[in-house]
Amino acid sequence: MTSLPALAQDKFRFFRNMPKEEISSLLEFCTHQCALAGETLWHEGDEDNQVAFILKGRLGIKKMTEFSDRYIIVGTYGPGSVVGELCLLTDNVRSVSAEAITDVELLFLSNDRFEALIQTNPTLGLKLLKGLFTMTSKRLSKSYERIASIF
Repeated sequence: MTSLPALAQDKFRFFRNMPKEEISSLLEFCTHQCALAGETLWHEGDEDNQVAFILKGRLGIKKMTEFSDRYIIVGTYGPGSVVGELCLLTDNVRSVSAEAITDVELLFLSNDRFEALIQTNPTLGLKLLKGLFTMTSKRLSKSYERIASIF
C-alpha cells in the first residue's frame, strides 16, 4: 500500500519537487476522505470553504440550470486535480456541486487549516498557494481556448 505522502507526491506536480518531510507537514493540515461513486461531496450554495485534492478516482462538477433540479456537467476531474480552490481563498459559497463519478480518495484543506498552515510555516503555505494558482491559471486558460473554439 502506498503511503499518503508518496501518493500525494506521485499525483500532484507541485508536490514532486518537495521533500517528503514538507509533504508530511502539509498533510498534517489536511483531512483524508474517501467517497463512494454517486456520493455528493458538496452542493452548490454550501459554505464549506475547502479545497479538494483528488488522489484516486473521478469527480464530476455540475452546475444547476434554470430548470428545476436539472444540472449540466461542467467538468470531470481525476487524480492529480484540485477542485474547489476558489472557496479556499474566499468566503463565497460553492458555485457548483461535486459528485463522485467513481469511488474517490481525496485530501481536503479548509480555509481555517490553510490559515493555520500559513501561520505555522509561511514558506510551505506560499509553495502551496503558488501551486494552486498555477493549476487554476492552466484550467482558466483551457476554458478560454474552449470558449474561443466555439466561435
